Amino acid sequence: MHPRNSHRQGYNFDLLTKASPELLNHLIKTPVGKDSINFSDAEAVKCLNKALLKHHYKIEYWDIPKAFLCPPVPGRADYIHALADLLKQDNQNKIVNNVSALDIGTGANLIYPILGESIYSWRFIASDINPKAIKNAALICKENNLSTKVLLQPDNTKFFKNILDERIKLHISMCNPPFHNSAESAKSATQNKWHKLGKKPNSNLNFGGHSPELWCEGGEVGFIRRMIKESKNYGQQCAWFTSLVSKKESLSAIKLALKKANALEVKVIKMEQGQKVSRFVAWSFLNNTKRQTFYQV
Repeated sequence: MHPRNSHRQGYNFDLLTKASPELLNHLIKTPVGKDSINFSDAEAVKCLNKALLKHHYKIEYWDIPKAFLCPPVPGRADYIHALADLLKQDNQNKIVNNVSALDIGTGANLIYPILGESIYSWRFIASDINPKAIKNAALICKENNLSTKVLLQPDNTKFFKNILDERIKLHISMCNPPFHNSAESAKSATQNKWHKLGKKPNSNLNFGGHSPELWCEGGEVGFIRRMIKESKNYGQQCAWFTSLVSKKESLSAIKLALKKANALEVKVIKMEQGQKVSRFVAWSFLNNTKRQTFYQV
């Protein structure tokens, strides 16, 4: 994990249960006698998230409606830290203060604005096409006195239009796109997870997710291509556009789309969490000199 990630040493269940005593109801013992939870149990994972957010980030209230994705907090924190490093490279290797960020598809969980605001005091705009997700995200903001501005995107074909106007300048945009290309593909992936666990399908298992969170036309490549195309219209307003990329095989098509869009700079940044390797792609339509103006306070 990233060197600044608070979760590098794993889960301290003694501290987490003190922060959130309800987590005690979900503790189990591993074969070697250590405390853990059943990570295929949706309620247990949600309870763990509540404890992590309360202990590490001082978030007193956090909840999500049934069927919405429950994010793994440590991995999500890595994306935030890696974005901070990306901005730092433009700023004489110094952490950038007063960062303005856009989280595209924030979901009901609002995880990236929570982490970015808690760790680095970033100012967020958080958008989503789902009214139920927006309602829940706004409640999380209200209950925790977060400064994040939560906005409904009324057009599911747009990413920046309706959310940004010409007065807004961003240091960074971020996104965790749906990576399946159909409902059938998403369902098949879920069934494979159940099969690997040797269990029958169960709605209480932590393999849920609202449909727009899991799949879209063209999968992640189609989604990111559309984002790239529209981002060009906002290339003077945002220093860096970024998106997570789930599949390594998707990178060639994404890089080609960025070349066609005439992005001036493109980076693929890897993040490692144990055995898992994730990545995000970052692109800018500005040269380094122009990006410097975004970091001047």
